[in-house]
Amino acid sequence: MSIISIKPAIGTWVVRAGGAVIAESTRAMELREDGHDPVIYFPREDVAMAFLDRTDHSTHCPFKGDASYYSIMSKSRTYSNAVWSYERPKDDAASIGEHLAFYQQDGVTVEQV
Repeated sequence: MSIISIKPAIGTWVVRAGGAVIAESTRAMELREDGHDPVIYFPREDVAMAFLDRTDHSTHCPFKGDASYYSIMSKSRTYSNAVWSYERPKDDAASIGEHLAFYQQDGVTVEQV
């Protein structure tokens, strides 16, 4: 059985993709789940949604619900399915509804500043 905990992330958090700032927030949430690294979720209104393109990809988590995915469109490249969101999360994950999380990879960073 997986246990999740969600709390406000301390400080200011930034996402960069291809050198551009895609998100910056002092209101991010930190989700911890047994067996996984912590994940920072950014409020949708703190994300430059113009850089994101919704995809048909989706996944299901028995604890959080169904995740929708977005690709990041930067000047230099497209980061496919690099962003996910639980738009209608289960009750235990309700505080990450309307938030987005980003896969860290070559060219995409999530960091506290």
